[in-house]
Amino acid sequence: MSPLRSAAFDFALTGKRVLITGGSKGIGLACAESFAEAGCDLILVSRDAEKLAAAADGLRAKAQVNVQTFAADLATDEGRERLHAAHPEPDILVNNAGAIPGGKLMDIPMPRWRQAWDLKLLGYIHMCQLYMPGMEARKAGVICNIIGMAGRTPRMGYIAGCTANAALIAFTSALGGAAVASGVRVFGINPAATRTDRMMTLARTNAKTQFGDEARWAETLTGLPFGRAIEPREIADLAAFLCSPRGGYVNGTVVDVDGGAMFRG
Repeated sequence: MSPLRSAAFDFALTGKRVLITGGSKGIGLACAESFAEAGCDLILVSRDAEKLAAAADGLRAKAQVNVQTFAADLATDEGRERLHAAHPEPDILVNNAGAIPGGKLMDIPMPRWRQAWDLKLLGYIHMCQLYMPGMEARKAGVICNIIGMAGRTPRMGYIAGCTANAALIAFTSALGGAAVASGVRVFGINPAATRTDRMMTLARTNAKTQFGDEARWAETLTGLPFGRAIEPREIADLAAFLCSPRGGYVNGTVVDVDGGAMFRG
């Protein structure tokens, strides 16, 4: 039996419906695994229908839960509205979809800024606009925004991402502070470098910026706390705990997960 399903670690989430954006890989797929082990039914969303189907098959093979998929471009209003029309009443929403490029101010053309922010910054905001009213009407629901440590530790080399993340940190706190009046919780998680394809993409961009050679990406990942990147399941298991009744007083805050890196000299 999975430790999440043992008596000592019963998250009291059995039967809850969890909608996860960016759910076909990385932290999103890890979240799906954690919630599935906790007995939740899942709705996985991303643009790639084939990757979604493969992810769903893998989850069904491991846990006796219902897994639905929905392919949509969440960088568009139309995609988000179609998703809401098809799946209007999840108990838990995990906003995780995002792909903001690395680079300095002049490295990123304005159309790319808009494209990236349409998916993550404006995408998260619109998803909350769509799903909050139903949760407030039911006087129950949880929204978890997976944001990122760059919002706490801004750097020129990731200026588009750190600016969007800082805005989402403020948005999450403001929304959570108001949502509690309706019995709804909203909080966030800020992962630092996490072992995903996304980490590798940013590492290559950082290497090109710092050294002029993206093949030197490994040099940008030295000095990590505990000598390693975060495992996706570490973020996912934290998300499942915080979304559960066991994390029921966590609201309006954004939890930093960086191994203490921002406090090192």
